[in-house]
Amino acid sequence: MGLFQKINKGLKKTRESMSAAIDTMLYGKMEIDDTFFDDLEEVLVMGDVGVSTATEIVEKLRERAQKENLRTAEKVKAAIREIVAQMLSGGEEMNLLTMPSIILVIGVNGVGKTTTIGKMAAFYKAEGKKVILAAADTFRAAAIEQLQEWADRAGVDMIKHKEGADPAAVVFDSISAGKARDADVIICDTAGRLHNKKHLMEELAKIYRVIDRELPYSDREVLLVLDATTGQNAVNQAKEFLNVAEITGIILTKLDGTARGGVVLNIKNDLKVPVKFVGVGEKIDDLQPFSAEAFAQGLFDVEMPTHDDENEEGNNE
Repeated sequence: MGLFQKINKGLKKTRESMSAAIDTMLYGKMEIDDTFFDDLEEVLVMGDVGVSTATEIVEKLRERAQKENLRTAEKVKAAIREIVAQMLSGGEEMNLLTMPSIILVIGVNGVGKTTTIGKMAAFYKAEGKKVILAAADTFRAAAIEQLQEWADRAGVDMIKHKEGADPAAVVFDSISAGKARDADVIICDTAGRLHNKKHLMEELAKIYRVIDRELPYSDREVLLVLDATTGQNAVNQAKEFLNVAEITGIILTKLDGTARGGVVLNIKNDLKVPVKFVGVGEKIDDLQPFSAEAFAQGLFDVEMPTHDDENEEGNNE
């Protein structure tokens, strides 16, 4: 299944909610009026797009509708899709050119951080890269064991210490191993204890110092994992983390399990943080690089047929 198909399938619940509402509003209309624009803004807000972003989308659509004389439902939806794609574009590429490069992954318990790291390791290994995982979330019970399971599934090396060890020491040893083993990417599982911001800031600062000393010219990404099913709460969480860490991108998990996929727009447009990956299923290859075009298409187009769907249909006959 290709990138567009996976994201399209993962957005099914959001599409059924948001796009169906827009279809209903457009049904039988001979022209686009102020009532439609008001209703569209409400639909977008209900989809966790965010008030300011919803207002911006509606205003841009209003301008285009007047300039291009948009009348049919298809033309209006195509215009919305283009506006959304433009708003989401930029910054989604991962900057990992040095060898090794560093990815720090943070996020509170329950968002799927450990699972996401395992899937990311499998993604980069499938690209032919040598990956090392650093088990630097040393304070959460069973975090090291869970990450080891994913390292084994992905077929990559992992560096670990005992539970309660200094996270920066784990990162140091992981960097040493990465240099010795010619690793392309070191992915570090780090803590996300927002209830103690001062401790989190100190922990991350210590890790940064180790990286600056041991790999001063390395490319690095600091990715925050958020749960899409929490909608606006995910945005609030992102705001809190932005106050204590240098976030370069977002990984949005569980996109397939929610009708709140519009939160991607809220994060990108309001917080100015790009989405780098989205989780669209439970399988190890269901973590996908974010594509603005694929996402916009998945929000407003009909569901694309997949080989899995075709096989299911064939099995039912």
